[in-house]
Amino acid sequence: MKILFPFLFTVAFAATFAAPTARAADAGVILGLQTYTCRNMSFEEVVAFADKHHLKYLQMFSKHFDPKGSKEETLRKKAILDQHGLVCYTFGVTATSMDKEDNRKLFEFAKLMGIRVIVVEPKNMAEWDNLEQLVKEYDIKLAIHNHGTGTVYGNPETVKKVLAARDPRIGVCLDLGWATAAGYDVAKVFREYQGRVFDLHLKDKRVEGAADKPVVLDVEIGTGQMNFKGVLAEIKKAKWSGVMAIETDNGQFAQDPNRLVAGAIEIFRANVK
Repeated sequence: MKILFPFLFTVAFAATFAAPTARAADAGVILGLQTYTCRNMSFEEVVAFADKHHLKYLQMFSKHFDPKGSKEETLRKKAILDQHGLVCYTFGVTATSMDKEDNRKLFEFAKLMGIRVIVVEPKNMAEWDNLEQLVKEYDIKLAIHNHGTGTVYGNPETVKKVLAARDPRIGVCLDLGWATAAGYDVAKVFREYQGRVFDLHLKDKRVEGAADKPVVLDVEIGTGQMNFKGVLAEIKKAKWSGVMAIETDNGQFAQDPNRLVAGAIEIFRANVK
């Protein structure tokens, strides 16, 4: 079933793409892929999958690109991406710690790859001291990822407190699905982060069951409760420039993500034209 929202965007197609890649010229938003969606695939299979769906911008997770791996392996994989016209624009959600020198490896990897933002979800708030120092040293941004209710950054108010106290290069990777599952309107959340959203995870969820025993379902984009129309309107209003990376937490979809990804692309294009 095709789900359409009345929305006006202009779609631009980069001349370097072998096939049209959805991009909203008014806002600069471009569709990408969080490779956790392809967690049952090898790195090489992910490259072929991205090629097939004409998704140039990839957010890699550790199975596909280890930020603490050897320089030789990093450059080997980067060469494969370059050969296929693909870009690892960020990576994560990556673990961090109280060990500044261990965290430095993430920034060195980003520097080697030409990555300008790293997606993180520090479990210990004290980690922000050394992470902020590294942000200033490398001039590379950090984006806080949110999971669901009860997790460290499940409440946007917690995230806002971090942002208020830290360097402006520390921002947000807003997971639209998890914010929805936690009961928030993603359009409102995006707006209230006031320009500190650096990355987006395009994911949809639906909450069913009793209020005291909610069941969170990860569903195909456009079939859940995520306010897609609203967040697109806020993106346009803010003239936001960044990647909206398709992702799923659903293990069944991950077995064969072709339908999920193709559906997300169709819905994105239908609503940014």
